[in-house]
Amino acid sequence: MMLCTPGLILTLAWIYPSSALYFHIGETEKKCFIEEIPDETMVIGKYRTQLWDKQTSSFLPSTPGLGMHVEIKDPETKIILSRQYGSEGRFTFTSHTPGEHQICLHSNSTKMVLFAGGKLRVHLDIQVGEHTNNYPEIAAKDKLTELQLRVRQLLDQVEQIQKEQNYQRYREERFRMTSESTNQRVLWWSIAQTLILIVTGIWQMKHLKSFFEAKKLV
Repeated sequence: MMLCTPGLILTLAWIYPSSALYFHIGETEKKCFIEEIPDETMVIGKYRTQLWDKQTSSFLPSTPGLGMHVEIKDPETKIILSRQYGSEGRFTFTSHTPGEHQICLHSNSTKMVLFAGGKLRVHLDIQVGEHTNNYPEIAAKDKLTELQLRVRQLLDQVEQIQKEQNYQRYREERFRMTSESTNQRVLWWSIAQTLILIVTGIWQMKHLKSFFEAKKLV
C-alpha cells in the first residue's frame, strides 16, 4: 500500500491482507492510501481519531462532534464511496474492478480550527478479503462446529488466493501489453532515426557536390 499526499507519494510496508497504522493530519490536509485489490473483494476500514492536547502535550481521545470524510476511488478514478463519519467510523466497500483503489481521509469539521496547531492523529485499520469475516459470529449464526468453521475458513482462504492469482495474471497481462507497446515505439523510433540519418547524409552529399561544382573543384 502507498500513502500519497498532495505532491508526495510514500511507499508503506504493509502486509496484505490486514494492516494497521496511524498518521497525523493537519487542519486542511488530506491523506490518501493506494491499495491494490483484486476484483469482487470486500474491504473493511476502521479508524479512530485523537486530538493534540497542549496542556498535557499528548494526544487524547477526540470529541464525538469531530467530522471525518472518507472517499474511495476505483482504478478508473470513479468514486465508489463518499461519506461523512464521526471521530470514529467504519466503512465498507467491495471492489468490482481489479487494481489500485484510492482511500482518502480528511477532516472537514470547523472544530479543527480550535485545535492547538490543528494536529490530529488517525489510527486506521484495513482488512481485505476473508479477514473481513467475523467467524465467531458466523459460527454462532449457522451453528457450526469447530471443524466446520475451520473448513469454512480454509474455503474462504482458497477463494481469496484464487482472486489474488487472477489479479496477478491481470497485472502480468497489462505489463506485457505495456512492454510490447514500448518495444514497438522504440523500434519505430529507431527506424525513424535511421531514416533521418540517411536523408540527412544524402542531403549533405548533394550539398557538398553542389558546393564543389560551384567552386569548379570537380
